Amino acid sequence: MEASRSLVLNSQQIDQKIIRMAWEMYENNSSETEMVIVGIRENGFILAQRIGKVLSEISPIKLKMLDLSIDKKNPVEQHVTLNFPIDDLKGKLIIVVDDVLNSGKTLLYGIKPFLSIPVKRLQTAVLVDRRHNRYPVKSDYTGLSLATTLREHISVELDKPGQEAVYLV
Repeated sequence: MEASRSLVLNSQQIDQKIIRMAWEMYENNSSETEMVIVGIRENGFILAQRIGKVLSEISPIKLKMLDLSIDKKNPVEQHVTLNFPIDDLKGKLIIVVDDVLNSGKTLLYGIKPFLSIPVKRLQTAVLVDRRHNRYPVKSDYTGLSLATTLREHISVELDKPGQEAVYLV
C-alpha cells in the first residue's frame, strides 16, 4: 500500500521556483564572470542543470556544471566524489545545489571538499527547505520553505520532464 501523499509543487510551480532562484543567483552575483554550480547527485544535479539553463539565458556569466556524488545515508563512511579536479576550483564562486534541505547533513558533507581550498564564495541552493536543521547549514537560495513534522517526508520527482512534482508523504 502506497503512503498517502499531498502535492506541494506541480511542474509549473517548480519551473517558477527555478526561474526565481536563478534570478536571485544572478542578482547576488552579477559582478562575477564565472560561476561553478555543483549538483548533488541525482535530483540535486538535475535541479542544478535546470538552474544553469535559466542562468545561461538571463546572464552573461560563464557557467561550469559539476556533479557531486555522496552517500546521503552514510556520508561519513563514504568519500564525496566530484567529477572535476578540486584544485581547479580555487578562487571560484561555487554554488552547491540539492533538492531538499532536511537536517543539513547532506549539504554539510557536500560542501566539505570545498573547505580544503580557498574559494571566492561558497553558497547553497535547495528547492525545498524543511526547516529541521540539526547541522549549522542554511540555504542561500530556496525555492520553498515548508514546515513539516519529523515523520513527514518530501518526495521530489524531477526525472520526468513535464511531470515534475514535489509531494509531502
